[in-house]
Amino acid sequence: MDQPKVVLGVSGGIAAYKACELLRRLTESGHDVRVVPTGSALNFIGEATWSALSGNPVSTEVWESVHEVPHVRIGQAADLVVVAPATADLLAKAAHGLADDLLTNTLLTARCPVIFAPAMHTEMWEHPATQENVATLRRRGALVIEPVVGRLTGVDTGKGRLPEPGEIFEACRSVLARGQAGGERDLEGRHVVVSAGGTREPLDPVRFLGNRSSGKQGYALARTALARGARVTLIAANTGLPDPAGADVVRVGTAVQLREAVLKAASDADAVVMAAAVADFRPARYTESKIKKKDGEEPEPIALVRNPDVLAEISADRARPGQVVVGFAAETHDVLAGGRAKLARKGCDLLVVNEVGERKTFGSEENEAVVLGADGTDTPVPRGPKEALADTVWDLVSRRLR
Repeated sequence: MDQPKVVLGVSGGIAAYKACELLRRLTESGHDVRVVPTGSALNFIGEATWSALSGNPVSTEVWESVHEVPHVRIGQAADLVVVAPATADLLAKAAHGLADDLLTNTLLTARCPVIFAPAMHTEMWEHPATQENVATLRRRGALVIEPVVGRLTGVDTGKGRLPEPGEIFEACRSVLARGQAGGERDLEGRHVVVSAGGTREPLDPVRFLGNRSSGKQGYALARTALARGARVTLIAANTGLPDPAGADVVRVGTAVQLREAVLKAASDADAVVMAAAVADFRPARYTESKIKKKDGEEPEPIALVRNPDVLAEISADRARPGQVVVGFAAETHDVLAGGRAKLARKGCDLLVVNEVGERKTFGSEENEAVVLGADGTDTPVPRGPKEALADTVWDLVSRRLR
């Protein structure tokens, strides 16, 4: 199979140095990368660096190697174009179809998926002109990744920081895989909510009741939804995973906090996927100081109370007509029987049922499941990457949304 051809566009922002790491990840994973920097980008990273890391020639102007018609050929041959960082100026030019250098010409001729990873100061990102340009690009089918909140140039902090190169790479990989499989961006214009991780219910300032969920399946669901064009809100409970590039991440700790976040995000969502492991119970009493053992005495029993059933609540009271709700069932015995009973009890449209245990699913890069439908269908998903299960879930969600 031919190496996927990727054009890495780099515009003139201080975050250009991070594109070197993105380039390394792309080349080491078998992609043929052509770097097309703007003239201002070369003020940050020189041409020799891009050429050495990519193994391909680097040019910025349409007047170089004119006999090869680079301003047309580079975009035509690409399987993916990713611009990282994308400055406010670059986004404006792309939105308005301007073509005054090789990168903007490439964007006009590309007929493959295009990803923009913006990076700029908060005020520039929030300016109505930039937001309108982003909306225009998204309407045309481009994936514009949301910048993250963090340290910017100098002492400033806010939204506008380039996502980590590893997460941009994962977005590129998902989009390429989707395109190679012949998949469409069937969630374009949709808002989906995904919960991930495991809730923790505090006993005292240092102890909690929790579970083994790593959040990897929920994060895979978020990444694949982004690759399919969705706007994603990820409700993350106690995960140590990097934010998926482009997702709006809301961090929570307890089941009650998760419920509040999900209800708020679901108010305008087309689909809600509850992949988080939500604690069924919490301690009836929180001890303000650390519980200490006493010599010769057994500890007092810990009384538990029920947590809210978030999946049943959002299934019974849909925030909007046609909203699709997906639940997850982690079972240890009688997996399918337990899953069907839970599907009927919860009232959701789809239920992803898998067998879990200390060495199964939790923390693994792979998963195996059966997706049960309220319409009586069942879709087995053989063991494989968690992204494969995620894509199956979105296939089934997409059909129901249509």
